[in-house]
Amino acid sequence: MDHLSFKTVSVNKANANKGWVVVDAADAPLGRLASQIANMLRGKHKPSFTPNSDCGDNVIVINADNLRVTGKKMTDKIYITHSGYPGGQKRINLRDKKAKDSTRVIEHAVRGMLQGNRLGAEQFRNLFVYKGTEHPHQAQQPKAVSLTNL
Repeated sequence: MDHLSFKTVSVNKANANKGWVVVDAADAPLGRLASQIANMLRGKHKPSFTPNSDCGDNVIVINADNLRVTGKKMTDKIYITHSGYPGGQKRINLRDKKAKDSTRVIEHAVRGMLQGNRLGAEQFRNLFVYKGTEHPHQAQQPKAVSLTNL
């Protein structure tokens, strides 16, 4: 047996096999949905996963308006932002944030599960979230992925 045939292959930007997938947000609760999306954006579902490169897929999330959460998170989960000025703290609960823009809720959850560096920012740019069932990425021929086994 040739011992040179088992070399570790590191994927970089040039030879990454990036695909397009569609995920329905109505399939799973917010946290489980976001963790699966973050894994697909990082590429951890692929056998050629390389931690220091963007080798994940482009993820399209549809039906953000039909997002589910469990328990009393709609009223009890609070998003806090601060402008940097004294007295500039703003609080909004999940129900109000979802009513304002439901795509931001999924984006916020997924961004928190990615790395906090330039690589995480580059991977986050591969996420596309839409409120309804329509999306403008039909030319990329995305594959539908079901998250019902969670």
